[in-house]
Formats: sequence, C-alpha cells, structure tokens
Amino acid sequence: MFTGIITDVGRVRGLVAEGDTRITIETAYDTRDLAIGASVACSGACLTVIAKGQEGACGWFDVQASAETLACTTLGGWQAGTPINLERALKVGDELGGHIVSGHVDGIASLVTRRPEGESLRLVFEVPERYERAIAAKGSVTLDGVSLTVNEVEGRRFGVNIIPHTQSHTTLGSLAVGDRVNLEIDVLARYVGRLVGKDL
Repeated sequence: MFTGIITDVGRVRGLVAEGDTRITIETAYDTRDLAIGASVACSGACLTVIAKGQEGACGWFDVQASAETLACTTLGGWQAGTPINLERALKVGDELGGHIVSGHVDGIASLVTRRPEGESLRLVFEVPERYERAIAAKGSVTLDGVSLTVNEVEGRRFGVNIIPHTQSHTTLGSLAVGDRVNLEIDVLARYVGRLVGKDL
C-alpha cells in the first residue's frame, strides 16, 4: 500500500524485452536498504524490485512489467529518459499524508486543459466512460502515483490544482495537453461500485 506522496522522481535508464519487459530505473533512493521483492509505486503502478545497485549517490533498481501492465498503463510508452514518480511502500507507523493507494492502475486519463491559477496549475483530465461516476468533487484520485483532491467534475472530466511544491517534486508540472497519466480511483469508490452492482 502507498499514500500518493511522491518521494523521488527517478528516470528510466533502459528497457529490455525478454518475455516480460525488464525496466531499469535510476533513483536518488539509497537502494542498499531496498529489499529484493519490495514494492515500489512507479508513476502509480506497483512493481516488484528484482535487482538493484548503488553507484555512489545514484541508485538503480530493476522491475518487470507484463504485457498486460504495458497495455493497461502508460508504461508501454516509457523509454530511456522517461521521468518516473516514485514512492516506496507504506510501513506501519508511517504518516498517511495522502490517501490509501493500492498501486493498481484502473485506467488512463488524458490531460485536456492546463492553465495557471495563481501560483498553482489547474489541470483538467478526461477519464474513460466506465470511471465517470467514480470521480467525485472533493474526493481523492491518484494520477501517476500522486494523491490529489478533485475540485470539480463535469461528465468524464475533472479538475485538480497542482501547487508549486507538487509541480517541482513530481512529473505533473511538466504535463502538456494530450499527455496521458495512470489513473487509480479511490478504493472507496471501487467498493461502492461493487455494492451497487457496477464493478469498476
């Protein structure tokens, strides 16, 4: 489990297709205390560490992504140099600064408008039709692993504000109209959908 609070912006070092796709990610984390088998949220997708190394102040770790993961997330578009929002798994006793995030990506949202609003950015995203009713004003949503509060909802579109800190400490500040992000709906919405007979 995660909280949606990004602790590093890493970068894809390389990818190798070998049945599943093996991805090497550079990070500022000290990977000496990152266990093989640990979970890391990589732009919102929970992936398992299968190898790691430390080169001075620069660490790296490898993960594997299945064809299903590549098809259902933005990972299929990653290439060497792609910046990645990173969060290590939540430990018992850690501060829950965002909201409960599973790292299971539900779908892909697209940025449709971007405009400054004071020092913040107002970003409006469009979601696939099946998730339209799962996004609620003043509720939580996870975009590329970042926990955000929804400002308003209109049909399949919803808006969020990105404060300066989030702009500079995640990849969201550099998004352009048309860019796609990994979407995870609030786990509460998923269970409510199940209860009313509309699985999300």
